[in-house]
Amino acid sequence: MDKFTSITGTVVPLMRENIDTDQIIPKQFLKRIERTGYGEFLFWYWRFDADGRPNEDFVLNDPKFAGASILVAGPNFGCGSSREHAPWSLMDHGFRVIVAPSFADIFYNNSFKNGLLPISLAPADVTLIAETATADPGKQFSVDLNDCSITDGGSFTRRFEIDEFRRHCLLNGLDDIGLTLRHEAAITAYERQRAVNAAMVPN
Repeated sequence: MDKFTSITGTVVPLMRENIDTDQIIPKQFLKRIERTGYGEFLFWYWRFDADGRPNEDFVLNDPKFAGASILVAGPNFGCGSSREHAPWSLMDHGFRVIVAPSFADIFYNNSFKNGLLPISLAPADVTLIAETATADPGKQFSVDLNDCSITDGGSFTRRFEIDEFRRHCLLNGLDDIGLTLRHEAAITAYERQRAVNAAMVPN
């Protein structure tokens, strides 16, 4: 997993409530075994019409927001069924941060395990970021995980809360496998001793 320390980028405002995981990445696209390649299917039902043509009214199809790395959304983002493909698709599209008033628990946990940073802010602050991005799509925001802050480099600066263990994992690029491999020497020693003990047991 890639380390996350800080990013500076533009914002996509998607101010809808209860965006569920089947809207983020529809179930018919969950056939790949890799973690990559899902970005093109992100928000498929909203990005494209029934004939597969881009929906010009959807914000991700607006050239003004191309290349954004921060997504701002309404409350209860990531609700619905559990699927790690949701953070995979968001990251594959280029997002590293999701800002919302609240998140569904499973999506929130999956995000940290895959290097995506979900930030909970007060509804008024989320709305302010979205309004700023709408008025000035080129406006850049910086997110710094070292001091847990998000700022526009001007008058807007907010602190966000994050569990210290999750923060440590993101800063050091540690997913569940990475955390386990930190104990590789102890695991190897245990397995060797286990093999020795098994060999000493009479048949």
